[in-house]
Amino acid sequence: MKIYIGFDDTDSLDSEYGTGKVVRWFADNLPDGCRPWGVVRQQLLVDDAIPYTSHNSSACLIIESLQNGSLLNELGGRAADHLARHASAGSDPGLCIAAEDARGLTRLMEFGLSCTRTIRTQADARQACRGIHLSGHGGSNDGMIGAAAAVGLTAAGWYGRFIEFGRLRRLPAEVSVDELVAQGIRVISTDRDAFVPKPEDRVVTKSWVRPRLIAGHPVLMVVQHAPGIWDILGGRRGRKNEGHSTPGP
Repeated sequence: MKIYIGFDDTDSLDSEYGTGKVVRWFADNLPDGCRPWGVVRQQLLVDDAIPYTSHNSSACLIIESLQNGSLLNELGGRAADHLARHASAGSDPGLCIAAEDARGLTRLMEFGLSCTRTIRTQADARQACRGIHLSGHGGSNDGMIGAAAAVGLTAAGWYGRFIEFGRLRRLPAEVSVDELVAQGIRVISTDRDAFVPKPEDRVVTKSWVRPRLIAGHPVLMVVQHAPGIWDILGGRRGRKNEGHSTPGP
């Protein structure tokens, strides 16, 4: 059983860390019987009418558990306590939690996709989360919008990039394809002829591996640099924080 926990808007302009880090820290505070599967950053609409801290992104922790039921209540309590400890003063944190078998999850997926295209409100988020946990934890509570969107987009399985998965933050500057596959990361070529990277081929990561969420799996997009050598698509960009903001009304 997968459970999705979305966070948004836990920081301010003066924060030393963003929502991505807050979510990754929460992965160390799970109840017995749960294990973190990954953390996905979701990019939402960037518009001058939307207040956000850096890039208008939210984040979703995916956990695996053999139980559901009362576990969702315990996760909600732990997540609320976590936000109370780590959300910055002046932020507007929101929280959304849904199991993969939640009724109404399809509606939430549609809401998440809409947040990448249009400006949505707290009322829209509440409507999309009927029967699904959605709560605000300070300030304007606008973080509920991005938190709900993070869960919907991640549960859909086709959007966002992983900011935590296995050992991806500890991978060296160059790694073989088969090492990535052994860690559960699929490697896909983006070149014109769609050559298939060989197990022994090397991927130049520059110590920054962020697979995309595609068909529910972490997929690393690469482009051929030379025979047997591949570069990752995209890369690190200069920014203050990662994964934190709110699509406001």
